[in-house]
Amino acid sequence: MGIDLQLDKGEDSVTVTVSGDIDMSSSTKMRDVLTPLFQKDNKVIVVDLSGVGYMDSSGIATLVEGLQWSHNSKNKFRLAALSPGVKDVFEIARLLTVFEVFDTKEQALVG
Repeated sequence: MGIDLQLDKGEDSVTVTVSGDIDMSSSTKMRDVLTPLFQKDNKVIVVDLSGVGYMDSSGIATLVEGLQWSHNSKNKFRLAALSPGVKDVFEIARLLTVFEVFDTKEQALVG
């Protein structure tokens, strides 16, 4: 199926809205979209996961990479609107306290 990624650029932020399932075949596409965002003047990078029904370990690994890039680049990297299935995966992996997770992308942009 693959994923669809939409970028919404703000003044000093960018929101990546992801739709579809994130698995081994689609996580590479997400990585390719996220990587250059950390090299630009984006103080806040938000990944809106409201349209993601399923995420496997490769998707989580890509987001963990994003978190590492954010530490190196001093960008804030936030996740927003985790669907119930994705939130369960993050709870099982104990990642809800590792990432900054917000209920909505609007809260993530302000928070």
